[in-house]
Amino acid sequence: MGSREERDPLGRRKVPSGVLWGIQTLRAMENFPVSGLRNHEGILRAYAEIKLACAKANRDLGSLEESVAEAIIQATQEILEGKHWENFVVDRFQAGAGT
Repeated sequence: MGSREERDPLGRRKVPSGVLWGIQTLRAMENFPVSGLRNHEGILRAYAEIKLACAKANRDLGSLEESVAEAIIQATQEILEGKHWENFVVDRFQAGAGT
């Protein structure tokens, strides 16, 4: 598998090509290997359902551009269909430290 180079305020890093995550996720995996456990499928499905509902509601309220809403809706529907599970790689106990 090849890689792509990404940059953030901490510098440049190579990220595997073909993954749907980037340098921030790579740093979270490296810096916070808390348990080695990935998130449970039920939690990921619940997050996707919430994101889907929020995207639709905010689109309907005019708070979210149509193109952005449609991208979120498509992505969440794909997740709910069981696609992209391999891209949820951050440890389940890493609570988003902004890295």
